[in-house]
Amino acid sequence: MHELGIVFHIIKEVKEIAEENSCSRISRVVMEIGEVSTIVPYYLEDCWKWAVAKDDEIMRGCELSINVLDAVTHCDACGQDYPTVKHGKVCPCCGSDRTWLLQGNEVQIKQIEVE
Repeated sequence: MHELGIVFHIIKEVKEIAEENSCSRISRVVMEIGEVSTIVPYYLEDCWKWAVAKDDEIMRGCELSINVLDAVTHCDACGQDYPTVKHGKVCPCCGSDRTWLLQGNEVQIKQIEVE
């Protein structure tokens, strides 16, 4: 489970941003996680709850919200975009495998809310 390491990295980044902006308390962090990013949102949330409960005042009790971004693949042969998880690497419109992931592999902090 690599989600715990990811949580520690997110907390470190959030604390650095909070310090740069003279924030004393973080109430919520919103993440965007791609559908095929290899991160399991449930595990990330579970690790988050454990980590912020053990943290100092700035992160204690901080809520984590996760927006899962659909994976979308683009086909260079026909120019169509299609749902990656449903159809995989082969384009359902033309049958080509000249495709690439347009979105769905993201892992990023979208928003940090302070008190």
